[in-house]
Amino acid sequence: MTESSSIDWQDYHHSELTVQQLYAILALRSEVFVVEQTCAYQDIDGQDLTGENRHIVAWLDGKPAAYARILRHEEGVAIGRVIVAPSARGLKLGYQLMERALVSCQKNWPDIRVAISAQAHLEGFYGKLGFAVYTGVYEEDGIPHVGMELIV
Repeated sequence: MTESSSIDWQDYHHSELTVQQLYAILALRSEVFVVEQTCAYQDIDGQDLTGENRHIVAWLDGKPAAYARILRHEEGVAIGRVIVAPSARGLKLGYQLMERALVSCQKNWPDIRVAISAQAHLEGFYGKLGFAVYTGVYEEDGIPHVGMELIV
């Protein structure tokens, strides 16, 4: 990040995303989750553009530097697809991203359960944000995960 660069944080209802923005987000998700993490899975799962779902994006020089998706479902909300772009790693965007996602959850769905399916090695990271494990370790796309929920 240069001195003239700045992060532009946005909280979008899916209907507010432009085609170009959605394309950039999906390209980042594919770059990291499918290629970098070598997980052959269907990232485009039909949930990006439905219901009350939201997208938290940090734009840097016109590209997504950090991203999370919030899905509203019967049991509450789930924060997922949490990602920091390889080019933005080291900028300490992970905590900022999750803090903004949690603010969005509270604003849009106050007092509703917030959960996350976390890669097991990130349990400490999410724990510092107030999440606690509520499942055992399970495998998702070849990577150990744990179910975590926000404890308030």
